[in-house]
Amino acid sequence: MSAGYRVVLWTPYKKRHDAVLALAVALYLGCFVALGLTRDPSTTIETQLIRGFGTCALVLLHLILAIGPLARLDSRFLPLLYNRRHLGVTMFLLALAHGGFALVQFHAQGDVHPLVSALSSHGSLVTQSRFPFELLGLLALLWLFLMAATSHDFWLANLTAPVWKALHMGVYVAYGLVVLHVALGALQDPGQPVLRAGLPIGFAVLATLHLVAGSREVAADREAPQAAGGGGMASRDDGFVAVCRVGEIPEERATLVVLAGERVAVFRYRDVDGRQRIAAVSNVCRHQNGPLGEGRIVDGCITCPWHGYQYRPEDGASPPPFTEKIPTFRVRLDGDLVLVDPRPLAPGTHSEPAIHHDAPAAGPAAVES
Repeated sequence: MSAGYRVVLWTPYKKRHDAVLALAVALYLGCFVALGLTRDPSTTIETQLIRGFGTCALVLLHLILAIGPLARLDSRFLPLLYNRRHLGVTMFLLALAHGGFALVQFHAQGDVHPLVSALSSHGSLVTQSRFPFELLGLLALLWLFLMAATSHDFWLANLTAPVWKALHMGVYVAYGLVVLHVALGALQDPGQPVLRAGLPIGFAVLATLHLVAGSREVAADREAPQAAGGGGMASRDDGFVAVCRVGEIPEERATLVVLAGERVAVFRYRDVDGRQRIAAVSNVCRHQNGPLGEGRIVDGCITCPWHGYQYRPEDGASPPPFTEKIPTFRVRLDGDLVLVDPRPLAPGTHSEPAIHHDAPAAGPAAVES
């Protein structure tokens, strides 16, 4: 997080990540051109660069779309999620170089504008072998440009999170256009067997990852009520729901429950006096809908595992000077049973966390609500 918006904010970690990314791209292009010229000496370096830029962008696009489900399936992929936007901008620049080089190489020598020549060189919308696949690539490139241009948090704040999220979910539309662009282009160039085979494999891998990650999420939502409290969630007369026992919540972390169809993160942490506190907040981070319940308490604040956005557990508000707020839920204890009111409070509303004593006195459990 940052209090203001800067054009570039590179931490040492991001610098190392970008250096590795730049090196990997350079090595890929160098190896691709060298192997291409060895396999087909009749082609030019320019032609091999066009193919190299395009295939490198295609590989990065598959990686970008795979990061989300991979991070859901294994937290070791989270570092890639932190820098996914850098990968996205790099992918767009490679795609732009691919399109720009192709435009100059194949369409700049005539008496027609290169862009007009590219879009009119294949004239049949109904014939597969003559379909103007360049048009699909251009449409995908325009969408990727919008995403790259709005990748900074400045645009997230000014477009609002729902609009920004909808725009960037359009990457799947761009991916579909890219797949059609490459598939139709490969059909018109029989000398690309690797591309013909790799494209459906890449699509199958992405589809499988998304289906597996999605099914795990659905299963977790279905199991949450049964897992919480060991025998189902019981609703009290006052509307509070028994969701789990204190010991089932990892210290300084959360357990996830589903209330009224929404995911709620119930955190257990210690205050400055060493007392155990229980607080419940919405599981959705205001930044990019990150899963707060998979984060932990850092410096007294709930910290999103995706990009480090923080919220105070007692009121769901980010510490000053930040202004993000999330809904909170009323919590109380019945012995070591955690009760949560499923009706969310307005974002930023203070809800006093319940206090649980580690060593209760003899007799009835000593708890405070």
